[in-house]
Amino acid sequence: MEEVRDQNTQVEGIESGLEADKSQNSIKRTGNLWTASAHIITAVIGSGVLSLAWAMAQLGWIAGVTTLVVFSAVTLYTSNLLADCYRTPTGAPCHTYTQVIKNNFGEVMYGVCATVQYAILGGLLVGYTITTSISIVAIEKSECFRNKGHEAVCRSSHIEYMIGMGIVEVLLSQIPNFDKLSFLSLFAAVMSLAYASIGAGLAFVKFVSGKGGGTSLGGIEIGIGLSPSQKMWRGFRAFGDIAFAYSYSIILIEIQDTLKATPPENVVMKRANTVAAATTTAFYMMCGCFGYAALGNHAPGNMLTGFYEPFWLVNVANACVVAHLVGAYQVCAQPIFKAIEQRTRRRFPKSKFINAEYSIGIGKHKLTINLFRLIWRTMFVALATLVSMIIPFFNDILALLGAVGYWPLTVFFPIELYITTNKIPWHTWRWLGLQTINVTCLLVAVAAGCGAVEGLSRGLKGYTPFKFVE
Repeated sequence: MEEVRDQNTQVEGIESGLEADKSQNSIKRTGNLWTASAHIITAVIGSGVLSLAWAMAQLGWIAGVTTLVVFSAVTLYTSNLLADCYRTPTGAPCHTYTQVIKNNFGEVMYGVCATVQYAILGGLLVGYTITTSISIVAIEKSECFRNKGHEAVCRSSHIEYMIGMGIVEVLLSQIPNFDKLSFLSLFAAVMSLAYASIGAGLAFVKFVSGKGGGTSLGGIEIGIGLSPSQKMWRGFRAFGDIAFAYSYSIILIEIQDTLKATPPENVVMKRANTVAAATTTAFYMMCGCFGYAALGNHAPGNMLTGFYEPFWLVNVANACVVAHLVGAYQVCAQPIFKAIEQRTRRRFPKSKFINAEYSIGIGKHKLTINLFRLIWRTMFVALATLVSMIIPFFNDILALLGAVGYWPLTVFFPIELYITTNKIPWHTWRWLGLQTINVTCLLVAVAAGCGAVEGLSRGLKGYTPFKFVE
């Protein structure tokens, strides 16, 4: 009986998959070069751009600019390799990044890919909570300086703002399909472009006015307060921050799936990758280079915290950061919520606690409550908030996320997919070149990860949990 039941379950799963494919194929795909380019650009430019001035300060003009260009080139190359893997050998399209992995490498590698993906998403929630508190405190300090002058001692605690962020996200997490709200992506894109543009503009104005900080070809100099080993670790963390800014390959298959079938999707997607890479790299260069030129070798981890005038414009930029991250938090959290909830429902299909939905009337509106969703999502957001309060280190968190996510998702899987689908022999020069890129990026990721861990350990030595005051 168990065997028959398992077979029936498999058949139902296959039929469900076929129906999903039919439904997907019935959707008219209208995407083109410009829509794909716009999707990539708006997805890429986010909070990672705020750390680029600090990264440049650690590496200096030569290594900093070179690193940005190299990461851009590698990301563009591997993204184009991934574009050729959108369709299976039979011509069927793959609708998600993880589906491509599963079709080519099976369940084990699919599990590895999904684990890395969810780990990155969970880490982003911590990073978003920290960044939100930093931006709110920056607004508070800006108002303090405006009222009391720049010589005033203005210090604020981040903890209550992290808790406030957690409370807001607990409430938003209870909205079913929050990530499907059509305006969310557009709103987040506008906010991220706004604060990144304001930051670059403020840096440019400060630099051309002759008030920029001291810079050098090699970045911050070894001396009092900075040993050679600390300089090295900071450089490694800078690699991680830049890697984080270019970690977007996991969305490319989904974007390619919106393109019209003619001309061929891979051809259009490669052009979109080129347009997006050129645009984002130019934007990163402006934020990183202008920020470094304006703030110098002692640029802060979050570029916006280095500016306090004009007060209103700096406050607008920081408010845009907060607005962007409040929505972006849910975009990252919802896939984790759904993965756990779907698996739990399959495991306990008859449990009312897990499956029952209760409607609560609020005026003319009805809110659907599920007890498991309420408790589990609240506990998860609370855990992310707690971790944020324990390790509130912006640059180190970004570097760790970049180290963990960039190599496997942006380099390893696209290269291995390309080798597998094109049956490239291992003894050829093409195979050797691809594996050279693979191994080199792995070494950089390991170095960035070590730098991030060293930074976290160093920060924790002098930090009292739940007393983050600046």
